Amino acid sequence: MKHFHLFILLLLTTAAIAQPSATHPVPHVTNYQPPAFTDADRLKKLEAAFPVVEKLYRERAEKYHYPGTAFGIVVDGKLVYSGGFGYANVAQKIPATPKSMFRIASMSKSITAMAILKLRDAGKLRLDDPAETYIPELKAHKYLTADAPRITVRNLMTHSAGFPEDNPWGDRQLADSDTDLINLIKGGISNANVPSFAYEYSNLAFAMLGHIITVVSGKPYQQYITETILKPLGMNDTKWEYTQVPAEKLALGYRWLDDKWVEEPLLHDGSYGAMGGLITSIEDFSKYVAVHEAAWPPRDDADMLPIKRSSIREMAHPWTFSGLFTQVKNSAGQTCPVASGYGYGLGWSQNCEGIVGVGHSGGLPGFGSQWRFLPEYGIGVIAYANLTYAGLGSVNTAVLDTLVAIGKLQPRTLPVSSILAQRKVELLKLLPDWKNAEQSGIFAENFFPDKSLDFRRKAVLDLYAKAGAIQKVGELIPENQLRGHFLMEGEKASIDVFFTLTPENPALIQQLDLREVPR
Repeated sequence: MKHFHLFILLLLTTAAIAQPSATHPVPHVTNYQPPAFTDADRLKKLEAAFPVVEKLYRERAEKYHYPGTAFGIVVDGKLVYSGGFGYANVAQKIPATPKSMFRIASMSKSITAMAILKLRDAGKLRLDDPAETYIPELKAHKYLTADAPRITVRNLMTHSAGFPEDNPWGDRQLADSDTDLINLIKGGISNANVPSFAYEYSNLAFAMLGHIITVVSGKPYQQYITETILKPLGMNDTKWEYTQVPAEKLALGYRWLDDKWVEEPLLHDGSYGAMGGLITSIEDFSKYVAVHEAAWPPRDDADMLPIKRSSIREMAHPWTFSGLFTQVKNSAGQTCPVASGYGYGLGWSQNCEGIVGVGHSGGLPGFGSQWRFLPEYGIGVIAYANLTYAGLGSVNTAVLDTLVAIGKLQPRTLPVSSILAQRKVELLKLLPDWKNAEQSGIFAENFFPDKSLDFRRKAVLDLYAKAGAIQKVGELIPENQLRGHFLMEGEKASIDVFFTLTPENPALIQQLDLREVPR
């Protein structure tokens, strides 16, 4: 399945996540305050960007001859703006709207991955189980080398099983039966790499995941996903088989050929639907985007989603790595390097400004789609078009950039933990002369052996002399629960104070760095 995001991954990390255990519940963490948005008017500010957003999508559709386009913006779990233009059905002049049902192609992959994690959380499988545990036909698979590890469920989820990239071929397999899939495996699968060695996008791998869901759940994967994910989310219109979609809602697919739209035949549902078969609307899929937004930030309140919040965040972790794309330009035309990776059915990226985006693109004969959200900003976008391999990644990037800029969006602010605040107060009492510092009990055992008390005293006194009388001590800005910095403003210069605490309980100061900040 064609995919148009930046996640062209090269090197597989070997990180693995621990499996949860029902017999060892996670202990409650006291005194934790989750990060939160501080701008109560953020949605109102965003509204000014909505006409610009619609213009961006319309211009993209006109330039690349999309018959129909639909889009939506999801903020804090709600579809706050959506639209559509052009035709879902060209011959019958049926308009494309947020209710139109488009085949979303590889956007389906994260829902398949979510179903695997739901089974994992229920103790029905493990991600590091050999895939042959659930697909016995894989036991006869001939690996590329004698030292190759066995393919695991996790390898299938992260496109690291060693199978070749198969987009052109995979696009035509949607209607294959389960028997066709098993016969393919029995006949032998060619390898591009050994497992756990490199990223290579594989639709076949996600077809296998669909089969695993069927085997483990005892139900066709379509039924299991519909019953345990789609229906609980209220995605009642979403279907796998196009003949089950009302004709007046179904978006037909087209190819632009000889300056006209030529209809692409729709494929029936089959064993490869797990990699790209879902048919859904902007309105329905926005409920799925909302679930991902609701997984952030980590917090104490009860899990009310079809799957644990921690498992959703696990999906979005970049388990594979692509490197640094140094020449990427943002929507303003400025060079802004991007690092990218791949999670479980989700692509991940982080740009030069530190903004993390998560989502997935999709493409099939007749269709192109993409969704992406910014976890720390609580905002997401969805876009569909009914043209073969319509690329919507760049316009979605421009839309997100526009929303952040016009809405002046800021990420959630992390409150200062009680222990960080306490250590700041205690530290300020000791500066600048360090009187009784060694007896204060707030420093870790490494602190003074790393730099002697005399050395630290001289360095701080020198800084205070350059800064002049301290006129104001700024607020502590936390990086996490145990690390942060604050500014002391002097008459002539300021002093930045950074400190980090140990894993002990109570946590002690293990590192302290003070530096001059010129006016």
